[in-house]
Amino acid sequence: MEQAPGGPQEPRGPQGVPRLPDCYRHPGSETGISCTRCDRPICPQCMINASVGYQCPECVRSGSGTGHSASAQQPRTIAGGSLHGDPALVTKVLIGLNVAVFALVLSLGERFVSQLELIGYAFSPQLGEIVGVAHDQWYRLLTAVFLHQELSHILFNLLGLWFLGRMVEPALGRRRFLALYLLSGLGGSTLAYLVAEPNQPSLGASGAIFGLMGAFVVLARRVQLDMRPVVLILGVSLVLTFTRPDISWEGHIGGLVTGAVIAAGMVYAPRERRALVQSAVCGAVLLVMVVAVLARTSVLT
Repeated sequence: MEQAPGGPQEPRGPQGVPRLPDCYRHPGSETGISCTRCDRPICPQCMINASVGYQCPECVRSGSGTGHSASAQQPRTIAGGSLHGDPALVTKVLIGLNVAVFALVLSLGERFVSQLELIGYAFSPQLGEIVGVAHDQWYRLLTAVFLHQELSHILFNLLGLWFLGRMVEPALGRRRFLALYLLSGLGGSTLAYLVAEPNQPSLGASGAIFGLMGAFVVLARRVQLDMRPVVLILGVSLVLTFTRPDISWEGHIGGLVTGAVIAAGMVYAPRERRALVQSAVCGAVLLVMVVAVLARTSVLT
């Protein structure tokens, strides 16, 4: 194996077939990206956005090079978020909130559920009054996202949150991840409110979980991962959504689309105006939801 003039050795696979170099921090992870400062190959897990190209963690930590501001040398996620010691902190907090609400459901019973579940407009026998989003109870669009009644339901959703959250949160950063999760949950609730029967209650974190799934598809595409297993997982999830009984497909699809749109706005935003574009995308999605809920409310009332 010879070294090309003026550059590193060209790795070759079996029978001399050229292959991409391995990440210097993760042997076995091929990559076509190099640090703009030291020129070492870095995989998507290691690359940190810089004013031009990407940098490796060592160069960012050492602040090598001159003419860069302190903020430009801070490690950033692919979406521009800050890196932290615990990359899954928000995921753990969300799991804790879901478990805490589930404990309240077990202790307070059906009446507590009736006060928080998503319902469009109906008479509640438990509360003895008209309830619903159309009855000025907009909070139900969000509280239902943290509400579960069955142990199997919450276990399945929290397993998905733990699996997807540990991949999406480190890629976006804490604040962006939390915004995506909450807006995805609201997106699922909004579509359910628009399409489902107004007296049909629904609850659960599935819309937010599907939002993380949509975000993961966008992230995988952004860092050029093999999309086949990602598409397979998404396909199986959609088949289960439309074939299993008592599933709010509206919540799943609403969350999936919302999560994908927001994630695309976050990871494809231009670096120069990234925060502004990301905020605008989140604001636009929220505005669409508000308009849709107002329109549906005017029809029901």
